Amino acid sequence: MHTESASAALLVAAAVVALVWANSPWSGSYEALWHTTVEVAIGGDGISMDLHHWINDGLMVLFFFVIGLEVRREAAVGELTERRRVVVPLVAGVGGMLVPAAVYLALNPSGPAAAGWGAVIGTDTAFLLGVLALVGPAVSTQLRIFLLTLTVIDDVVAVSVIGLAYTDELSPVPLAIAGAALAGLVVLVRLGQWRASPYVALVVIAWLATFESGLHASIAGMLAGLLVPAAEPDRAQVEAAALRFRAFRQSPMPGVQRSARQELTRAISVNERLQEALHGWAGYVVVPLFALANAGVDLRGGVLGDALASPVTWGVVAGLVVGKAVGIGLGALLAVRAGWGELPQGVGMGHVLAGGALSGIGFTVSLLIVDLAFDDDRLRDEATVGVLLSVVVASAVGWLVFRVAARRFGQEDAALPAVLSVPVDPERDHVHGPVDAPLTLVEYLDFECPFCARATGSAREVRAHFGDRLRYVARHLPMGMHPHAPLAAVAAEAAARQGAFWEMHDRLFSHQDALEHEDLVGHAAALGLDVEQFIRDLAEDAVHERVRQDLDSAAASGARGTPTFFVGDRRHEGPWDARTLIAALEASTLSARR
Repeated sequence: MHTESASAALLVAAAVVALVWANSPWSGSYEALWHTTVEVAIGGDGISMDLHHWINDGLMVLFFFVIGLEVRREAAVGELTERRRVVVPLVAGVGGMLVPAAVYLALNPSGPAAAGWGAVIGTDTAFLLGVLALVGPAVSTQLRIFLLTLTVIDDVVAVSVIGLAYTDELSPVPLAIAGAALAGLVVLVRLGQWRASPYVALVVIAWLATFESGLHASIAGMLAGLLVPAAEPDRAQVEAAALRFRAFRQSPMPGVQRSARQELTRAISVNERLQEALHGWAGYVVVPLFALANAGVDLRGGVLGDALASPVTWGVVAGLVVGKAVGIGLGALLAVRAGWGELPQGVGMGHVLAGGALSGIGFTVSLLIVDLAFDDDRLRDEATVGVLLSVVVASAVGWLVFRVAARRFGQEDAALPAVLSVPVDPERDHVHGPVDAPLTLVEYLDFECPFCARATGSAREVRAHFGDRLRYVARHLPMGMHPHAPLAAVAAEAAARQGAFWEMHDRLFSHQDALEHEDLVGHAAALGLDVEQFIRDLAEDAVHERVRQDLDSAAASGARGTPTFFVGDRRHEGPWDARTLIAALEASTLSARR
């Protein structure tokens, strides 16, 4: 959020500078700068473009590549992996494109002006989230996720429109080379290539070939980002990296350092490494430069008056501000009422309408499409004025709707709950340590999760540090991506009926590759339990209900993944290594004393 809000501030500043510069006595230098030709050539062959096109057709590829990376990650391990979380923003996103296009075409039904319909379908994700941080609720994490999922759809469709609807001629040979480069990305994934450099090389080839083909290069950036794999860190690779790092600590030599660095790199997917490296460049450099190059409309000589009287200007404003809010709001309401999905926890329809209004900030994508849609400079200037007006009006409308939703309907923070919904009960919960200890650490865990505290040793270190001052509580949160986790949780509860919860807890974590039904029975036998009773308890409804109760309390407490920790009754956010958890527990002690 810090990157996004700072990026939005830079973008606004760049747009203001562009407008002031273009309307100043030095406006000629503004035009001259962006028409400066820059050529990159090797052996007489290369690319020659003016600075304006280097930014729009070159640097913006990086922007859309980062968006593609984010979409791929969300689809692989994020919000887009669960159908019910996707359907509502999907339908809302479709409504947020169809209604704005219809509104624009209603005001500009024919002629050259009609070509601008594509300018109102997209949303500037970075600008939207930056403004959300400024005018939205104090905590808006869940709304942010909803809007991110929605703008994913906008971005994919908008880039497709740029690549297809606004392309005149195509050259088949460069297009085939671009396709081969993208296919090469798929091959790298199949080969399990973990180094980023081969992916980057193929992305550059795809960009150059797409540019030469006549297709707008932004589509190459988006497609390439979608093909770069994302995955959760693999437990075995993390352990290998830890071993290499310990070896380097014992023997700090160049070869050992290189080996440790490689293992650490492999533990994080190529997708996330590239996002980490490029996100700042896209937000702090590419987008502000784009604003500086495209927002400078000379409003003198009657241009502003003509724009304010033009159906193109007001078609853009109405499409982005009114069309987005209405389309997104109606789409979300339809999906929820039809039972196709549900809004994220903590998000109300007031939040959706306000977020829909903010989605009318189409700045980057809209300006890019305006530049492609109109050959007439007058129409281009009028549409650009409409885009700039929409930023101001959409931000103001979004702020107003947020305030109304908070005061009239109590829809304030759009965030997950942060307080433990069901207090610790020693009669019910599984407690390690004195039940009346002054400090409490609750962990929602999954026996198949490779990073839960028992598996990583965090819980042991925390308990050893605090001794009898801490009670550690384990609750179940078997995740959908772990097929054996639900039955493993039931097995722990079945063992608890024979007073062996913690023994089964430790054994399940130490045998995460053996969680089938017969394996669980074997674990019970190894622990000396009554196996027949254990098997009966595995099938008993009351034992399954005990796990479901923990699942319900996790959902009501804002726990969405494993491990999730609560320090006292407050959800812990951030790393869950032993050092961080110890610091959080000690901080809670200081807060209690105050």
